[in-house]
Amino acid sequence: MAEDTIQRKRRPARSSSTGRPLEGALVATPEVDDALQHPIAASDVSRQWWDYSVDFAQRWILFVDILRQRANNMLAHEEAGLPPLLHFDYEMLLDARTFERPANYALLRITRCGTDHLEERVKAGATPVIVIDPRAGHGPGIGGFKRDSEVGMALSEGHPVYFVIFFPIPCPGQTLGDVLNALRIFVQEVASRHDGQAPVLYGNCQAGWEVMLLAAYCCEHVSGFSVLNGSPLSYWSGESGVNPMRLLGGFSGGVWLANLLADLGNGRFDGAWLVQNFQFLKPESALGEKFYTVFADPERERERFLEFERWWNGFYFLSREELVAIVQDLFVGNKLETGEVHVDCDCTVDLRRISKPIVVFASYGDNITPPHQALGWIPAVYASTEDLVAAGQRIVFLTNPHVGHLGIFVSARVARHEHRAILHSLEAIETLPPGLYEMRLAGDAPDTNRGTQKIRVTFEPRRVEDIQFTYPRAEFERVRAVSEFSEKLYEQFFSPFVRATATPWGAEWLKWTHPMRWSCYAWSERFQPWLLLIAALAGQARSARVEPTEENMWRSLEEAMSTMVTGALQASRSARDAAAEVAFLCLYGPPWPYVASMYTTPTNCNESCC
Repeated sequence: MAEDTIQRKRRPARSSSTGRPLEGALVATPEVDDALQHPIAASDVSRQWWDYSVDFAQRWILFVDILRQRANNMLAHEEAGLPPLLHFDYEMLLDARTFERPANYALLRITRCGTDHLEERVKAGATPVIVIDPRAGHGPGIGGFKRDSEVGMALSEGHPVYFVIFFPIPCPGQTLGDVLNALRIFVQEVASRHDGQAPVLYGNCQAGWEVMLLAAYCCEHVSGFSVLNGSPLSYWSGESGVNPMRLLGGFSGGVWLANLLADLGNGRFDGAWLVQNFQFLKPESALGEKFYTVFADPERERERFLEFERWWNGFYFLSREELVAIVQDLFVGNKLETGEVHVDCDCTVDLRRISKPIVVFASYGDNITPPHQALGWIPAVYASTEDLVAAGQRIVFLTNPHVGHLGIFVSARVARHEHRAILHSLEAIETLPPGLYEMRLAGDAPDTNRGTQKIRVTFEPRRVEDIQFTYPRAEFERVRAVSEFSEKLYEQFFSPFVRATATPWGAEWLKWTHPMRWSCYAWSERFQPWLLLIAALAGQARSARVEPTEENMWRSLEEAMSTMVTGALQASRSARDAAAEVAFLCLYGPPWPYVASMYTTPTNCNESCC
């Protein structure tokens, strides 16, 4: 028997967040190669198969039970009104639904962090921080999702913290101007509570460009720093074959499709459509790694998975008016960096009006908002470094080499490293002379924010001319022209009919039959009563858990198969994205006839209309 026994390498522990890194579509693990070269005794094969079979059955029961619990959590969260999922206690200061111009936003003051008492670290006279979460399909809370988060780091650095949330349903006819008006009042309220001290606006993803609109449009005199985390401002930029989301407007014909979905929703656009787009970006993660990571280690991954999925599956709505303005002016029109965005009384938003420092945090691992979109607006607004200096502006950018889009807001390590460094360096940034700087960090993040390890921060001067992200501008201009034409066509001939036939009952039916919802709640025992048996079996499986040894060849084969499937999904996604780039250029590249859109001359903003 000793001759038949083989020594195999210990299986590496799977990551608790993303699983193993992918090596390719077909990967042979050392365990499989070793098993093929050195056959083991039949008795060992049988024993390992039995151990693996019991383990597989138990893991399957526990995995299905986790999906059942996820469905119940989703339904309970929905029945509770989708409250914000903040780790911190808070009090509501202002509810914008009661304003003269109502909007579904509210201002919270963070009061307590459980038993950690981070609020006791707040320093008298410290600059207040307003964290604004993205309204891009999900609910609020990602900026304060856990103790080691943006909110937690701000409290640890001694800043009084406020949080802007939003409610699931927008106010009737709510516009982007209504939202900016509500945010302006929030900023003024926070400033008044701190002797007129301008607060730091900490915007995540979509909230980042909202912060820029706010500062440039009507709030420059009361707002302070603008911190943009994974926020797109240059919407046409991106790497070919890597950032396909910027092409969606070209394939859908522009904004009319979003308008149609909002009309079918009785004037409201379901954020589940946006979340579905995010999932389609990386199917190997959404369909493969995420679920196999839980299946491979259900006991350890259960709480992490359920906690994140509670937020991920809480879908919020946008009004038709604000959605059409966002898609038409920003994501398809790319008008923010050119100063063509109109708000309310035909005022235009000019980013050059912002004189307070701007901090941009982006990641090269972010395929939703790559550095191209986070930084590409700088050379579009400022022609040169000298132009930036003459404007008296200070722009600081910080990049991470690998973290994904959600990791910018969710990762505890990123919070303890990058976000803590940003908040700790606010005074240093304010003393910088006008110009463009790259923020460089030296030293690893401590294991907790109680750690004493210091992060060394340096600011290295950069030139605006060095930020050059090329993209097919002419093709995107044609997309904008097609979008404006198709939107006018839909608005004139089809929208009145769709709105006349849309009903609240039909909108509710569309909501609950959306694939992002029913694929989750279908696992609840409310819809499949037999899952109650799974709940009972799960308890028995936990108490009688049998795990195979590290040398089990069948478990190694399972992991190899998972790697192959995930690699195949990754390869198909890469092929899909490359084909999308080619198709986009074929559709909108030369010699496609280009009909320039007729733009009205923007009106300069003045105090009377703001």
